[in-house]
Amino acid sequence: MTFSDPFQPPATPNWPNVGLRATLPRLKVLEVFRHSISRHLSAEDVYRALVHAGESQGLSTVYKVLSQFEQVGVLTRSELGQGHTVYELADPSGQRHGHLLCTATGAVNELHLPDLEEQLRTVAQAHGLELTHWSLTAWGRPCGKLLATHPSGTLP
Repeated sequence: MTFSDPFQPPATPNWPNVGLRATLPRLKVLEVFRHSISRHLSAEDVYRALVHAGESQGLSTVYKVLSQFEQVGVLTRSELGQGHTVYELADPSGQRHGHLLCTATGAVNELHLPDLEEQLRTVAQAHGLELTHWSLTAWGRPCGKLLATHPSGTLP
């Protein structure tokens, strides 16, 4: 198991192959993901980055583009609980991962568990099901040395 593995964003999509035209809103949203320090961005994060860059895309346009990108596999969407949804560039290798969230800081770490999908497939088959999709989100709080370095010095 590894956490926060380095990730190289995929090259710009071949627009005709993904079934979308390269419109200005799509190009600008993709640019935000490709140049963001954070790999996991909410729709509001994307919108704020566009406003900061002087772009005039509305929040509803951002949501529409994110949905289109998810549908064609350019982005993946993760529900992190309590109505918090983030998007990230799809891994070109197709390798899936889960997320580990810090309840104190909101930091999102990636969980790379190479055998998890195969194990889930085996469990699903044992129950007479074919695995169609899966999601893994785990929450944790600082402990030990990490707790001592937390700004508040206490847990939420």
